[in-house]
Amino acid sequence: MHKQLIALIQTALQEDIGDGDHSTLSCIQPKAKGKAILKIKAQGILAGVEIAKEIFHFVQSDAIFKPHKKDGEAMQYGEIAFEIDADIQTILTCERLVLNCMQRMSGIATLTKTYVDKLRTYKTKLLDTRKTTPNFRLLEKEAVRIGGGINHRFGLYDMIMLKDNHIDYCGGIEKAILMANSYIQKNKLHLKIEIEARSISDVEKVMEVGKIDRIMLDNFKPADIINALQIIDGKYETEASGGITLDNIEEYAATGVDFISSGAIIHQAISLDLSLKAKLLA
Repeated sequence: MHKQLIALIQTALQEDIGDGDHSTLSCIQPKAKGKAILKIKAQGILAGVEIAKEIFHFVQSDAIFKPHKKDGEAMQYGEIAFEIDADIQTILTCERLVLNCMQRMSGIATLTKTYVDKLRTYKTKLLDTRKTTPNFRLLEKEAVRIGGGINHRFGLYDMIMLKDNHIDYCGGIEKAILMANSYIQKNKLHLKIEIEARSISDVEKVMEVGKIDRIMLDNFKPADIINALQIIDGKYETEASGGITLDNIEEYAATGVDFISSGAIIHQAISLDLSLKAKLLA
């Protein structure tokens, strides 16, 4: 993760700075020192403190970062998340990237925690999806983890997931499963296989073939999930997906399904208000 994070920070700063932070360069002396605090202006779950530390240290390795709160902690309006002691140019140049990351991450962590709290009395776990912002997936998925969710596959490379289009293009469930298994063996890969089922009939076909690790029950109603789970009989992991909201998530969890996946915890999250303010000496 660290190499990916450094690459993300580097490209994000380059996008923002271009040929120079001219606002800062025009009025701040190169080695002038300063302090700033991160003010919390919304209630929720704090996320991105460690990311902020990495950003400041990427720009100035001897910057002094003093956290007041940790990732995953509840936050209230008026609290201070951290204090930074560094060159003023460093503080001003990093300000917007730090805020963009933390505000977005805190919004995702807060919404994720809301979903996770609904599942607290059930065995069902909450998964995220690949419905993420391009080039920002690393931090969005980290925010899900901070909020108490579980990261599903990170990309197309760390799991074989045979969805509806794969199955239709390939020529059916049996052919897709058998070809995926052959591919894994031929290339000596250690990848799990998940396959999407769109009906009870699909579940029955999957059970006839086997050779998979998890069955996604896509757009099933809770009653249909109960029927599917009876057919699966604990032989494979199960995941419910599609049409699941905060209002009905407990009804789905009550079926006994192993996982519920939700793209909404990322793409419907609202960024929370945070502000980096200069700490002036009296």
